Amino acid sequence: MAIVSKKYRSMKIISRIFIFLIVLGGVIITIFPILWMISTSFKPVDALFNMPPEWIPKKPTIKPFLNLFKEGSFFITYFVNSFIVCIASTGITVFVASLAGYAFSRFKFRGSRAVMFLILVSQMFPVVMLLISIFSMFLKLRLINTYPALILTYMGFALPFSIWMLKNYFDTLPKEIEEAAYIDGCGRFRVLTRIVYPVTGPAILSVALFVFLVAWNELMFALTLTNTDKMRTIPPGLVITYQGQYQIYWAEMMAASLLVSIPIILLFIFMQRYFIRGMTMGAVKE
Repeated sequence: MAIVSKKYRSMKIISRIFIFLIVLGGVIITIFPILWMISTSFKPVDALFNMPPEWIPKKPTIKPFLNLFKEGSFFITYFVNSFIVCIASTGITVFVASLAGYAFSRFKFRGSRAVMFLILVSQMFPVVMLLISIFSMFLKLRLINTYPALILTYMGFALPFSIWMLKNYFDTLPKEIEEAAYIDGCGRFRVLTRIVYPVTGPAILSVALFVFLVAWNELMFALTLTNTDKMRTIPPGLVITYQGQYQIYWAEMMAASLLVSIPIILLFIFMQRYFIRGMTMGAVKE
C-alpha cells in the first residue's frame, strides 16, 4: 500500500512538473514578441541587426518615438481615426445586440430558432470571402474612404457573436424580476433600461471589449476601404507608412506598435474582472 501511494505521489509530482513546463513554454512564446518589440523601439538604426542581438540596447534612444510625432507624420491621425471607428462600432453594436439578444431570449416566435441558427452560420464563413462584395457595395454607395464604411463592416463582423452571447446571458436572468416590475406598472422599455441592463453589465462590457478589439486590430478591410492617410486607421497606416518597397523602418514600427498597445492593455487590466465574469456567466444555463 505504501509503495502504491509513493508511486502515485511521484506520478503526481511528475505531471505537475510537466504541466508547469508546458505553461512556462507558452508564457515564453507569448512574452518574447512583446519584449522584442520594447527592445527594438529603443534601438538606434545601426543596432537593429547586430549579431548577437542586443536585448538591452547599449545606446538606447527615443528618436523612433519622436519620429512618430514629427511634422508630416500621420500617426496621430491614424490614432484618432481608430478611436472614432472603434467607439462608434462598439456603441452601435452593443445597442443593437442587446435589443436583439433580449428579443430572442424573451419573445418566442415562429422561426426564432432558424434565425438564431442563420446568425450562427454566418460566423462559419471566412471574412475574406466578403471582401470584394463589401467593397463593391460601398463603392456603389459612395462610402469608400469614409467612417460609415468601416463602422458598418465591423458591426457586421461582431453582431452575430454579440447577439449570441447576450442572448445566452439574458436566458440566465430570472423572469420573475421583470414580471414584478410589470405588475408595478413599468413598461417594456423601462424594465429593459432600469432592471435588465444594470444586471447585464458584465456581459455588455465583455461584448463591448470584444467589439473594440475587433475594430482596433483589423487590417484587411481597413486597408481596402480607405485610400488616404487622413482616413486610415492604425493597422493599415503603420503598414503603409513604415514598410517601404526597399526598407522597413523597424524601430518606428515597433515604437508605434508599443504606443497603440497601451490603450488596449489598460482597457483589459481595468475591465478583465467584468470581461471574465461576462464570458462565463452566460456560458451555462441553470
